[in-house]
Amino acid sequence: MNDGLALPFVLIFLATAANRDTDFGGIAIELVAGLALGVAIPAAIALAWRLKVLTAEPRLQALGPLAVAVILYATCHLTHANPYLAAFAAGATLATMDRVSAEHFEHFGDLLSETTKFAALLVFGALITPERLSHLSVGDWAVAVVAIVLVRPAAMMLSLVRTPLPARERSVAAWFGPKGFASVVYGLLALQAGIPAGEHVFDLVAITIALSIVLHSSTDVPVAKALRIEPPDNLPTGRPEKLPQKESS
Repeated sequence: MNDGLALPFVLIFLATAANRDTDFGGIAIELVAGLALGVAIPAAIALAWRLKVLTAEPRLQALGPLAVAVILYATCHLTHANPYLAAFAAGATLATMDRVSAEHFEHFGDLLSETTKFAALLVFGALITPERLSHLSVGDWAVAVVAIVLVRPAAMMLSLVRTPLPARERSVAAWFGPKGFASVVYGLLALQAGIPAGEHVFDLVAITIALSIVLHSSTDVPVAKALRIEPPDNLPTGRPEKLPQKESS
């Protein structure tokens, strides 16, 4: 939930940093409209799907939530509602009101999500050039290290205070944190916001994400071995599976 909850603060901070009169009323309307559309449109469509005349072909039910997303994004574009909060609310609404569609969409949605995130990371990575990073100071790199090593784990440990997880598992969760993509989006928002330090903020976000990828990707296997996490049984073994032989009649 950190992605959706952080967005209002990011928008307010960007508007304030732009050295212009912050239109808190306009920002509030944009956010509220996004939440309202994110609940209303999926709810109306989920109720309509219960009508027999609109029953979907079972093989195509995975495309239903994708169609909802397209309709929702178009509506947000026309009404200037916030599409990020709309998508955030729509996912929760649709999963609550139509579990069947959510289950059909889960596998397809995972593939679609990873593909789009990969494309966004490709664009994000293309913007990180040696020229952009050459002017960063030691203090800038220290900010990235402190954010990864101290700030993020401390926030995660605080959020896990009342959970029944053992201390070792809490430490692991605090180190890796949730799998979030919002930092890439927020970094691009800062770059496009026209604030005086927009490029510097983007560079700080960029090196933080880059360091996070390196550090977390290089420690996941040792941590899993330390916790004695067994790999799933359905992983490929590298050997061709034998086909079942038909019984002779």
